[in-house]
Formats: sequence, structure tokens, C-alpha cells
Amino acid sequence: MSENPPVLTSEPDVVAGADEAPIILSTQNITKVFPGTVALDNVSFNVRQGKVNVLIGENGAGKSTLMKILVGVEQPTSGKILLDGREIHLNSPLDAARLGIGIIYQELNLCANLSVVDNIFLARELRRRGLIDRKVQRQRTRELVSRLEQRIDPDALVGDLRIGQQQIIEIAKALAQDVRILIMDEPTSALSAAEVEILFRVIRELKSYGVTIIYISHKLEELLQIGDYITVLRDGRKVVEVEAAGVTVPWLIERMVGRSLVSMFAHQERQPGKVMLKVENLTLPRPGGGYVLDHVSFELREGEILGFYGLMGSGRSDLLDCLAGLLPPTAGSIWLNGAPVTSTTVSERIREGVVLVPEDRQNFGLVPTLSVMDNMLLASLKNYIEGFFLARRQEKSVTEQQIKELSIRVANPQQPITALSGGNQQKVVVSKCLLTRPQILLLDEPTRGIDVGAKQEIFDIMSRLADQRYGVIFVSSELKEILAMSDRVLVMSKGRLTGEFTAQEATEEKLVAASAVGHGPSNGDNWNGREA
Repeated sequence: MSENPPVLTSEPDVVAGADEAPIILSTQNITKVFPGTVALDNVSFNVRQGKVNVLIGENGAGKSTLMKILVGVEQPTSGKILLDGREIHLNSPLDAARLGIGIIYQELNLCANLSVVDNIFLARELRRRGLIDRKVQRQRTRELVSRLEQRIDPDALVGDLRIGQQQIIEIAKALAQDVRILIMDEPTSALSAAEVEILFRVIRELKSYGVTIIYISHKLEELLQIGDYITVLRDGRKVVEVEAAGVTVPWLIERMVGRSLVSMFAHQERQPGKVMLKVENLTLPRPGGGYVLDHVSFELREGEILGFYGLMGSGRSDLLDCLAGLLPPTAGSIWLNGAPVTSTTVSERIREGVVLVPEDRQNFGLVPTLSVMDNMLLASLKNYIEGFFLARRQEKSVTEQQIKELSIRVANPQQPITALSGGNQQKVVVSKCLLTRPQILLLDEPTRGIDVGAKQEIFDIMSRLADQRYGVIFVSSELKEILAMSDRVLVMSKGRLTGEFTAQEATEEKLVAASAVGHGPSNGDNWNGREA
């Protein structure tokens, strides 16, 4: 493409060209001010009818705030919203729903103690003669889940589903609404590559019916695959609005972060030391038969980043949960620095030096009602006790040091954790784990739902930890991340290890092939990089 792709006018009252889709929704000079922060600064954003309108930017750029304004969760400090050329006022999500505007939120908005069907029709129950028609709701749920090519029981409790399945339910809930404009805020953050393709087919189907999509994601390659128009925000301001055709990932990154990140996916050579962690025949049965983990054995060395790759349901996250003490294996042995690990709880594993950064930071990594400092110190409070009281001065000093070392963007340590962007929240979770003084750090999808700049910062933290002789185990669904960060890659499929590759041996093709073992007609023996 050319250095500067054709830029569309940012003025919402300008008539679109003959080959451009008409503008159905727009904001005019929207500004949103929170105490101490300007989240949006004079933003004019155009949404074109029947198209996928991509909105991108770093965490904290203002994307989610703008979307909350478009669905009535937040009200702008100044500026206007136009729908079909007429000014509208959205005082609540109900106002937006009445006008046909729906949203899939970045952070899952589900009730864990309710069933799948009850979540999908919550506050929109289908009634017959004044009573909820549960039979019809259950049938509609089956149709929606089938449309997304999933097999999920409508009566299953959402809290019993894995994060990727919960993401599918969030999407199904949005599809159940009769919307003209559907906002998708990070809809694929917990989905496998196959599930992303299914979602893209659904999006194309919605477009064929005239539904307009506003699409937010940090996965730049998928944005270029699905997007028709792209708008970039940076620091609360609109940087550029372009047609997606001809745009490249490096061009987008430069507009998002104001600099090039050419080294982001460059592997750094390391020299791992002695064996820190040894796992032999770790086994976890699956309810109803079979295994979640099927006799898994491996070693982790000092100063090594060990990557685990596999499809959703392969057992990657379950393995980390077992190592962290969240799930009890029924068989197998774990050794740490040559000594057998006999502890069975999370707190005992933390004391022994094994700590987990969970995949779902909102539900398992953070307490949303607490401040940044309180979240950061939750797992290590015993280190800051003087007599019968907490040493608040020491807590404050340690927190400020972590904020500086991990470049956490926060006004002050007492700021609510919910006021931070996703990337900065993730760094708080990492910091909480580091303050427990671990030997081994387990990272489950550490870059899920964070922007390209924050990913680079998380990668830098991982590299520094490896240089300091920590052992790091890293799970990711992103092939480029696994290849860039791992000194060694282990591939899992259906609870088994199906491949092992050094950084020099690993390729995308080999990892994908190994992850498919047992999933199709090519079912066969384990892969090994030296033989592939």
C-alpha cells in the first residue's frame, strides 16, 4: 500500500461518495471528562451502514468509553450523537436497545449462577399468556448456539463453562436481540482460531441482512480480514479514519502507538540453567470419562520461557491450574528444585514459589471494589504486617516501586482498579504475583484483551524475569506470541503432549499440525521437532 492510504473525511455532515456506504450513526465532537482524566477529546466518529466499522487504539485510548456513550452507559460531557441524521439522547442502555443498538462488552456481562438460556434472555424473556415460555426460550438458545457451531447445553450453569464458552454465550445473547447496529468489543479475545472463523461467518451473514457492525479488537490481522472501515484513536483523540482496503499492520501500529514496534515478535536467545520444575505423568480425569490431562510429563529450566500451545479444550489452562493448586490431579508427581511437591492448595503453592496469572483477570485476578494498591498486595499481605497492623508506609513504597518498574499508568495507588485500562489491570495482576517472590511464574493468556503496546510491555516483563533466572510457563492461543517468546514450545491436544520444539525448530505449520493430533483423519503419533 502507499505510505498514506486514502483518508476519509472526519466531518459527519459531509455527504459520502458514490462508492461509500451511507453514515447511519455518528458522533460530533464528543468529549468525556472523568475526575482527573480526559477520556475522549473532541472525537467525531462515523459508522457506515451495513459495514464492519473497526475502532482500534491502545488500552486507555478511549474506545470502550466511546462505546459506552453509544449504548447509554455513559453520557458525554459535550458533543452530539446522530442516528439517521437526527440527534439522539441516550440516558440508559434501554434507550439504545429501543433504537436497535446492542453491544457485546469486552468484560463478560454474564450471571454465573444462571443457566445459559436464562442469561441469553435475561430482562428480555419470551412470554406467552403472561408467563415465561421456557420451552421456546430453550429452543431459541439451541438455535443460537448451533448457529455458532457449538455444543453447549442450554440448561448448563454459565459459571461451569470455560471462559471461551462464556464468550460464545455473550455473542449468542447479542444475536438474540433484534439490532440494527451491533457493537462487538473484543468478541474474539477468548476464542480459538476455528471459533473466530465461525464468528466471522456470522458477521458476514449479519452484514447481508443490513446489520451494521462496530468492531473493536487488538488482533490487528483479524481486523484487516473482517473490517471495511478503520478508525484509530490515540490518547482520547481520533488520529485517522480510512478504508480498510490496502492498510497494513505496521501502518496501523504506528498510528496507534506513535512509533514502530519492529522488534515485537523477535525471539531473544537465552541460556536456560538447571531443572527447576519436573512434572511426571500428571493426570486429571474428565467428568463422564476420559482425561482432561492424560499423563503429562515435562521439565522447566531456570531462566527458561516454556510456551504451551493448543486448541481450546486441549488441557493447557487445566495444566496451569493443577500446577498452581487450583485443581487436584489424581495421579502424577511434581518436583520443585529436586524436592517433591506435596502441597495441595493455592496458598501453599504460592509459599513454595509457584504463582499463576489467570486467563480471566476480572473474575480470578482482581477484586473490582478495591484500589490498585490493595489489589497489588492481596497475595502478599503477610509481608507487610507490623505487630497487629498493616505497615501502610511500606505498602505504599512497594506499590509505587511496582508501578514504576512495570510502567503501570495510574493517577495514584489509591485509584479504583476499574479505572485502569485492560493492559494496566493485567500489569497489576502480574505485579501482585511478583510480590509473592515466586520462583516460577505461570502465565495463562497474559495478553488477552490488551493492545499491541501493552503486549510489548508484558513481553518485556517476561524477558526480564527470565534474565533474572525465574522459570516462566506461558500459555497463548497466538502463534506469533508463542514463537516469539518461547525458548521451547510444548503442544497439547486432548489432554496429551503431542509435540515438543526448540525455538529454532518451531514453525506455525508444525505447531498447528501437532495441535490437530487426535482431531481429524491425520490422528497419529506425537510430533517431535527433530523428526518433523
